[in-house]
Amino acid sequence: MFVPLWGLMVYLLYTPRRVNCPNCGVRVEAIPWAQGKSPLTTAMMCFLATWAKRLPWRDVGRAFGVSWDYVYKAVAWAVEYGLLHQDLSGINAIGVDEIAHKKGHKFLTLVYQIDAGCRRLLWIGEGHTQKTLEGFFTWFGKHRSAALKFVCSDMWKGYLKVIRRRAQGALHILDRFH
Repeated sequence: MFVPLWGLMVYLLYTPRRVNCPNCGVRVEAIPWAQGKSPLTTAMMCFLATWAKRLPWRDVGRAFGVSWDYVYKAVAWAVEYGLLHQDLSGINAIGVDEIAHKKGHKFLTLVYQIDAGCRRLLWIGEGHTQKTLEGFFTWFGKHRSAALKFVCSDMWKGYLKVIRRRAQGALHILDRFH
């Protein structure tokens, strides 16, 4: 399935060639416009993932004639691609915050890049503990952590301790919204 053109669904029908090599065994031709045996082209996965940022996934599926499962797979592919090609160089400022994601006290810790020219989510950790934020700094690495110039967070003591220990050279800015 390819990206719709003028509201019309576009399908590419192609049978990949199978080769029986005496040295390698049976091989199937790689298709440059799709990943493995996926019925969605790479362009269609990008298209669906982009729309999924703006609309509920069910609505994206209905609008473009695909199942919720295809939208999910497109988003999962986009996230995996983004993580594999993520550039973490030049990050000078980060923001740390938490959000409640379930009833009760179930939190996620979020770390954002908040540089002037780039604002993006860098990392998500389960929980609102010192260990969770330690996990971010371990993932981020000592060299990049030492290069941070600014860290913005709330005044929770657990965050303060970890930031003081892991980003010693950074100016710690307390978040005015807490």
